[in-house]
Amino acid sequence: MQDNVKEQPSLLKSIFSPKMLTCVFTGLASGFPYYVLFQLVPAWLRTEGVNLATIGLFSLISLPFNWKFIWSPLMDRYMPPFRGRRTGWMLLTQICLLFSIGVLGFLQPANSIWLAASVCVIVAFFSASQDVVIDAYRRELLEENELGLGNSIHVQAYRISGLVPGALGLILADSFDWDVVFVVIACFMLISITATFFFAEIQDSVAPKTLREAVVLPFTEFVQRNSWRGTAYILIFMFFYKLGDNMAVALQTPFLIDLGFSLTTIGLVAKNAGLWGALAGGILGGIWMLKLGINRALWIFGFVQVITIFGFSVLSEAGDNTWVLAIVLSMEYVGVGLGTAAFIAFIARSTSPAFAATQLALLSAISVLPRTVAGASSGFIVEAIGYTSFFYLCMLLAVPGMLLLFKVAPWGGNLKKDAEPFDDNSGEGDTAIKSLR
Repeated sequence: MQDNVKEQPSLLKSIFSPKMLTCVFTGLASGFPYYVLFQLVPAWLRTEGVNLATIGLFSLISLPFNWKFIWSPLMDRYMPPFRGRRTGWMLLTQICLLFSIGVLGFLQPANSIWLAASVCVIVAFFSASQDVVIDAYRRELLEENELGLGNSIHVQAYRISGLVPGALGLILADSFDWDVVFVVIACFMLISITATFFFAEIQDSVAPKTLREAVVLPFTEFVQRNSWRGTAYILIFMFFYKLGDNMAVALQTPFLIDLGFSLTTIGLVAKNAGLWGALAGGILGGIWMLKLGINRALWIFGFVQVITIFGFSVLSEAGDNTWVLAIVLSMEYVGVGLGTAAFIAFIARSTSPAFAATQLALLSAISVLPRTVAGASSGFIVEAIGYTSFFYLCMLLAVPGMLLLFKVAPWGGNLKKDAEPFDDNSGEGDTAIKSLR
């Protein structure tokens, strides 16, 4: 009888297992190019004399993250001519990122803004494509009981990767020309490329037999499971929940530069305060959700997000004050970490394991859409009403997402159901497959 009982690994063995080490490297690989685009590039543009409105429009380069679900079925259906279906695409996108990031520093954005924007879009495309395959690989790699820990490690490593472009990159920019900075930063992609060679392809992963299966089934199953009205509420909620928070940090680096902070101060104080605040919020959020459940966490952490935005308006009035900078950004990013922990749990709960790759690509694409909208409009709004009023507006824009919680995650929701992943034993995935074949 005892032979049939599977021994559960200890907590330490689970954390330090090869699978969790893989999640560390997938997080570093996924986060690194994103932070290049949204922390290093804005500083590069501002110091090169590009105006705030144009920098704000540069947020449109994130559109590939919004539309990655369009080509994700192709990456699911077809396999590169080398390595496996997941690791092959992973390696290809990472090599492309290495070269496209390195090219940026040789451009002159003040004289060729469209060329700079085009290269940034290319970086965003390969970064979004890498995310598609990394998310699918991680979902196939982890067992059901490993998903929470593995995704948490991935997210924290994702954030830590921001130290390279967001801190080291800015510090280097105070002493070296931008071409040197971008080449040095791009070389960090070699870590991810090397790690990918050691990733084992998951042999149990079965590719869709046709493009029709790869494209149609994930969307059909999602709507069947949630109904058209429920689907609409979920998608609208995912757009609005972090809109105010995303808008508040959209022009963070230019905002700090305009307040008079040096790039070194921003790199050492602001980026570290933000990073460790987000890590603390993410860890605490994961622990508290064990007791609160996802629904209540979305409510409580959402209110924290709204309140901490107010700190930016305080900082805009305080000006070049390093202590206020550290306190405000620490509090803001604790709120970001808490909100993100609950939000990612909500996304995971909303997907079916049978169609995780394309559904995760779709939902994560929608979740980053507010960053695009916020970034594209923020520069114009700031120039029209100033920073202080702008942050009050960000607080107001966070309200619709909180109101939508009444529909998608009511406070009195089933706590037991909140804590459990989607049960694919229901047969809904099989029903959708049979109906379309």
